[in-house]
Amino acid sequence: MSVADKFGIDNHKLNYHLSRVNDWLERKEVYPIYLEISPAGACNHRCVFCAVDYIGYQTVFLDPEILKSRLSEMGRLGVKSVMYAGEGEPLLHKRLPEIIHHTRDSGIDVSITTNAVPLTSAWALEAMGAITWIKTSINAGTPETYAQIHQTKPEDFGKVVSNLETAVKIRNQKNWDCTLGSQMVLLPENEKEALLLAKTMKKVGCDYLVIKPYSQHNSSITRTYEGVDYSDSTYLKDDLATLNDDSFSVVFRENTLNKLFENDHYYDKCGATPYFWGYIMADGSLYGCSAYLLDERFCYGNINDHSFQEIWEGEKRRRNIEFVENELNIKDCRKNCRMDSVNRYLWDLNHPPEHVNFI
Repeated sequence: MSVADKFGIDNHKLNYHLSRVNDWLERKEVYPIYLEISPAGACNHRCVFCAVDYIGYQTVFLDPEILKSRLSEMGRLGVKSVMYAGEGEPLLHKRLPEIIHHTRDSGIDVSITTNAVPLTSAWALEAMGAITWIKTSINAGTPETYAQIHQTKPEDFGKVVSNLETAVKIRNQKNWDCTLGSQMVLLPENEKEALLLAKTMKKVGCDYLVIKPYSQHNSSITRTYEGVDYSDSTYLKDDLATLNDDSFSVVFRENTLNKLFENDHYYDKCGATPYFWGYIMADGSLYGCSAYLLDERFCYGNINDHSFQEIWEGEKRRRNIEFVENELNIKDCRKNCRMDSVNRYLWDLNHPPEHVNFI
């Protein structure tokens, strides 16, 4: 991993879970290492690039008692991390701090992806001590562009910056280990503000800013940025790198961006689904891949109705394993999906080059 990307954001970390990979190679039962969970379907923003706009931002929230019961079970079964994010804004769930502490008490690492408008000082004091990292989606360097992209009022930009300053102050005063990051999806409207945002995030005291390319979700209503051209955007890397030091870095996702220039997938089959990760929607539905939400072929059951183990070892997931292995045409999949780097790694394990013994 590079000095700028010490958390391995622009790559995968499956190679640190070799026992789970070995179980996969031997076709044993594999429970997910990582789950994304959507506590809330509702969202206070309507970002112009939102991949899950087709779901409709429904005002639905996970039942906290059922979720806590399932989290205890997940920890026993080997789930190692949960990211609370999803099709809505997770901090809109009123009992999320309680859920976060229960997640950590279940032996599961916790992360949050948020727009940080609801990230008040009271929330930070209640929850941040149990969180591994928080990543704030902030997709502009000025209030005007922020309001345009997030489809909200310009005042929200200042609120987010202020909330992050407060969170950093609390984190430092409490000596908590929570990493505070931020992220910009690179768009034609905000490209010229990337450096300005990076300077703002550094001044705030965030640990990093991620600059990532847009990836078209096949089911999204929005098609505004489909085929966006990044061929002239790589200049940003060097400009942004001038801000890197021991306490702040800009992770310019060059590896991810370069993969967009490829004409086809590196691999022929998806190896990550339905094994190493999963997605729980705000209505409790458990899916094997976030690129196929609302697609019944990838829905294994609902945590409101069945235990996690019953769902994961159930018939619907068994059928999905056969479908992914024998029928899924990955040319129909989202390019640069979340498991793309994992899939490249798994493909190479199953398709080694010649002369592998000459290490």
